Amino acid sequence: MDMRLTGRTALITGASKGIGFAIARMLAAEGCHLHLVARSAGDLEAARAQLSGTAGVEVRVHAMDLSQRGRVEELAARCPDIDILVNNAGSNPRGSIEEIDEETWRAAFDLKVFGYINMCRAYYPAMKARRSGVIINILGNGGERVDAGYIVGAAANASLMAFTRALGGNSPVDGVRVIGVNPGPVATDRLVGLMRREAGKRFGDPERWQELEASCPFGRAATVDEIAATVVLLASDHSSYTTGTIVTIDGGMANRGSLI
Repeated sequence: MDMRLTGRTALITGASKGIGFAIARMLAAEGCHLHLVARSAGDLEAARAQLSGTAGVEVRVHAMDLSQRGRVEELAARCPDIDILVNNAGSNPRGSIEEIDEETWRAAFDLKVFGYINMCRAYYPAMKARRSGVIINILGNGGERVDAGYIVGAAANASLMAFTRALGGNSPVDGVRVIGVNPGPVATDRLVGLMRREAGKRFGDPERWQELEASCPFGRAATVDEIAATVVLLASDHSSYTTGTIVTIDGGMANRGSLI
């Protein structure tokens, strides 16, 4: 299916690896020019090198920490004309209310919650002025299937789900669409690394990490391409009536009565 995205410009945060890079790769394949944002300049340059062979597509990189005050405004000044904004930077630590201290709470919220909100505050007015644009917030199903052992993720993602619905519910009056995507477990390098460590503890062999996927729907985690393909569709005019909603891609986990 032709997504009819050729010539549009997308800005993706957390774009050097994992889901963010997969989204960048698929948008480039559809002819989108890219602005890639992440904290590591080296990782961004590696990502740009992999995308540099895509015909007719410009790829620019911006190494910055969006949790730092003033950085979002700096980025918006550098890249004012964006058709598609994908907020993807940030992850939430596991742990209970007793285990997570205030500094960790604030660091997680500064990057993901306030990072997403500030990016929307920076780019929504320009999209409104043009009466066109799409914002896609990559969240996580921890805001739907809440877990006391992942309490930061529950609070952060639930907050961003409400924010996305509130902004996207009214955005059609401005010609803009705002959508959330809630992935469940995704086989990123980060998740595989965590599973390898857990397999080492549990089985004494990190190479048995795939056995930990058995409790996932279909007996596996999602692939980054499965998430990215949905994001590209949502960013396209084929989804032009979609806004103010959350698309959950977790194999039905959020709706299961029990994980046992």
